[in-house]
Amino acid sequence: MKSAVRLSLSWFLLCVLPAIALGAPPTVSAPELQAKGYLLVDFNSNQTLAELNADERLEPASLTKIMTAYVVFREIGSGRIKLSDQVLVSEKAWRTGGSKMFIEVGKQVSVEDLLKGMMIQSGNDASVALAEHVSGNQESFAALMNSHAQRLGMSNSHFTNPNGLPDPELYTTARDMARVATALIREFPDYYAWYSNLEFTYNGITQPNRNPLLKRDASADGIKTGYTKAAGYCLVGSAKRGDMRLVSVVMGSASPNARAEASLALLNHGFRAYESHRLYPAGQPIETLRVWYGEQETLPVGPSLDVVATIPRGNYDKLSARLEKTSELDAPIAKDARIGDVVVTMGEEEIIRVPLVALEEVPEGGLWRKAKDSVLRMF
Repeated sequence: MKSAVRLSLSWFLLCVLPAIALGAPPTVSAPELQAKGYLLVDFNSNQTLAELNADERLEPASLTKIMTAYVVFREIGSGRIKLSDQVLVSEKAWRTGGSKMFIEVGKQVSVEDLLKGMMIQSGNDASVALAEHVSGNQESFAALMNSHAQRLGMSNSHFTNPNGLPDPELYTTARDMARVATALIREFPDYYAWYSNLEFTYNGITQPNRNPLLKRDASADGIKTGYTKAAGYCLVGSAKRGDMRLVSVVMGSASPNARAEASLALLNHGFRAYESHRLYPAGQPIETLRVWYGEQETLPVGPSLDVVATIPRGNYDKLSARLEKTSELDAPIAKDARIGDVVVTMGEEEIIRVPLVALEEVPEGGLWRKAKDSVLRMF
């Protein structure tokens, strides 16, 4: 990564702005792909690099299991369940059709094994067993899935089961699948690593990972395939080369080979055509601003998140950045209070906007400090 781009200050009032706003880099023509919808995003900047019908509602098939895994990981993180929990397999889980882990009714299976059976072997039976362990039944688990989807901003998704078996009320979009995939990678990197396992053995049965990218691209390490007759062939992929990670979503391809070729074409396009730069790290000071009426006169400020810009290769010198401050800074100011934005542009186009926050607390000053600043401010 190159050094941070030049900063300038801009004083203007921010009325209503989102916590983070992300633009798209200037367009680079994407390859033609055989799919109903697709999306390619940079993991670190969350910028869209290529898309087609990315907000069209489509059936997810087994891509649903990415959300199932995310919900289970959240439950483990909260301490409500553990990897070592032994799950009693119900008859409903055992009888679930489609791809199987081959668990047996009445037997106990650990949460860890069920997760690997779902993630690597795409076990529909494992998905149901996990849902029943977390929420008691599939319906309650689906409500939990939808709650997390809403929190993640997956506004065009609705889940009705944990495995993606056909249902008229089960739908998502390529953009929403990218949202949950990036959240899973970011929040649970250790568990995410299981997606790169080439096979998993349970009950004496070894099944290969269904993700074709793992054997066709050394940089690929996930994530999940899906198929039903209505949904077509789907694949959410991810690969990392150097410091740059991309996430691809392909939905509605006509064959297993078509979805693999489309996913590889997307990932290769992203790595060849774009470069990603971490301009300013989260929580590190990038400027010192004047504070009025406080115990101290200056305040170090920095971005609340890493400021990462993804741009067409060879355009780094066209980047510039500025600070936009909400208003004059009057004490008291709490640590982490938003006081503006870091805005990165390339030419005239805004690429990314990240909240600018106070890195220290500034208590209100005494009478002498207030009187002095009142006089200074008049001039």
